[in-house]
Amino acid sequence: MEPLSRRAALTLSGVGAAFVVAGSAGLLWQRPPNSGPLAPTPAGGGLASTTGTDLIQPTVIRSANGVLDVTLSAARSPVTIGGTTVNALTYNGSLPGPTLVVQPGDTVVLTLENHLGDPTNLHTHGLLVSPDGNSDNVFRRIDAGTTADYFYKIPASHPPGAFWYHPHHHGMAADQVFGGLYGAIIVEDRTPIPATTERILIVSDITVDSSGGIEVATPMDRMSGREGATLLLNGQVNATMSAQPGDRERWRIINACTSRYLDLRLNGQLMQLLGNDSGRFRSPRDVDSLSLMPGNRADVLVTMVAGSSELIAQPVDRGTPGGMFGGTASRGGAVILTTLTVAGTDSAPPPSAPHSEPRDLRDQPLNGTRTLTLAMGGAGMSGANGDGSHRGGSVMTFTIDGREFDAARVDQFVAAGSIEEWTIVNTSPMDHPFHLHVWPMQVIEIGSRALETPTWQDVVNVPAGSQTRVRIAFENITGITVYHCHILDHEDNGMMGVIAVS
Repeated sequence: MEPLSRRAALTLSGVGAAFVVAGSAGLLWQRPPNSGPLAPTPAGGGLASTTGTDLIQPTVIRSANGVLDVTLSAARSPVTIGGTTVNALTYNGSLPGPTLVVQPGDTVVLTLENHLGDPTNLHTHGLLVSPDGNSDNVFRRIDAGTTADYFYKIPASHPPGAFWYHPHHHGMAADQVFGGLYGAIIVEDRTPIPATTERILIVSDITVDSSGGIEVATPMDRMSGREGATLLLNGQVNATMSAQPGDRERWRIINACTSRYLDLRLNGQLMQLLGNDSGRFRSPRDVDSLSLMPGNRADVLVTMVAGSSELIAQPVDRGTPGGMFGGTASRGGAVILTTLTVAGTDSAPPPSAPHSEPRDLRDQPLNGTRTLTLAMGGAGMSGANGDGSHRGGSVMTFTIDGREFDAARVDQFVAAGSIEEWTIVNTSPMDHPFHLHVWPMQVIEIGSRALETPTWQDVVNVPAGSQTRVRIAFENITGITVYHCHILDHEDNGMMGVIAVS
């Protein structure tokens, strides 16, 4: 199967939802040519592909009596991936880190221990919590060898869904996430969704060097946004899952890749999408595939049909830096993330999921409009590092509204309680996933295609040479935080701005 083109992805993204391809469930296709590492193993390095190992769920830490008290220790630790020992970056010695499960209204008291040797911090991606003080404050710097306390008050009205945590220290976010620092956060439903089994599925990628460490990104990797040679599911290579016919499983899928767009297919099974990021649709949608940008999540119900199936990641063409730099941003072919065997006695599926009523801002008055422009350009010979390069060794500039990120400068002042429409313009030859912290976005239009039904995301695609329109309600929370490209190499290189809501 040919890689999905940017034009095809744009066309598909407008059919009812911002990153869902809807249609008749249970689409069948041929097995992809390779079921192991995403790219040929580099000489002297890389990972071997192994099969037959059961997919492992991350350790779960749940709140009790309204409080989740947890310590996350960030350190370099040996982990086994595809039969190879890798010296990865981990939280609490595991890859991925533990899954944190909370209820709306809970309080999270978190201690972050930094044993990395470099500064770090923590971002609770998608949570609707304060960005100030010791809450979701990405401006904090936790130096090597120190410990920091975080305190998150989750609103009683917080939407349910899958969220995740990862480092966000500017200039190091891509390296630390690529090295293995990520984990899931689940805000549970007040009324449980009927399911036989619930699974967390965290997709990430990695490249291992000849010494078993994480490969250092090249300047081209940082310009394109690095994509690892091996694609992982819960830190494993092509693990296996099993179920019985009629089972209805709930899969919360997180794209924790540093830069990779995902086009996920599950042959022979019946998939329904409850919602994406922190948003829900009015009722579950039958889907054939899921398109997730870096940082996106999908909440999926899978009704099991007897047989053997594979969850496959198809390659996505997200553009290239272009011009004199050439290169490609899409690496390798299709990859099997997990093989699912459905056998045994048929069981009666659980009751259908309840309906919800997503908010629609299109019929509400606007308090303002803004246009933000994402751009990439040549750095010349006077870059920030004095040799034509910028942060991380890039030889390009990455800007929003013509400016690189400056933590001391506020780029957008917004009145608390206002509803605004933002047009995000992309003048570059690459797609950019745009992420706004704290306040979710209702996607109005991607490219020239308007969305028909309310779709809420905190990461939205802005196609190359095109634009995306969103509406945002700046309600309930005030403070200073950021918006940026969620290709983390681009963020580290300056494609990020500061927003103050008061």
